[in-house]
Amino acid sequence: MHIIEVEGIQCFSYHGCMGEESVLGGKYIVDVSLTTDFSKSAETDQLIDTIDYVKIKEIVEEEMNIPSKLIEHVGQRIVNRFKNEFGSLIKSRVKVRKLNPPIQGFVKEVAIIIEE
Repeated sequence: MHIIEVEGIQCFSYHGCMGEESVLGGKYIVDVSLTTDFSKSAETDQLIDTIDYVKIKEIVEEEMNIPSKLIEHVGQRIVNRFKNEFGSLIKSRVKVRKLNPPIQGFVKEVAIIIEE
């Protein structure tokens, strides 16, 4: 097994249960870890034989651009897209971090992690 990681995907999105979040938006960071078998691409040196990092980032950005009340929901959509689009995927881990959430007092971030 092999792991491909794409960390620190920065997005400005409109997720949240509070009204102002859907208007003002907020900053998010998404980290992705995908378990696969890229031994073929290690031999062939061909992108077609592995999971493309660019496609990972595109999927994250596309799903983060769809407003949701909960980051749990958007995180699950990202995981589902990976399962549907990457046939060689064995396992995925997605972490969605919401920076400076509107919680009374100072909170740096909240996050969800989905592993499947």
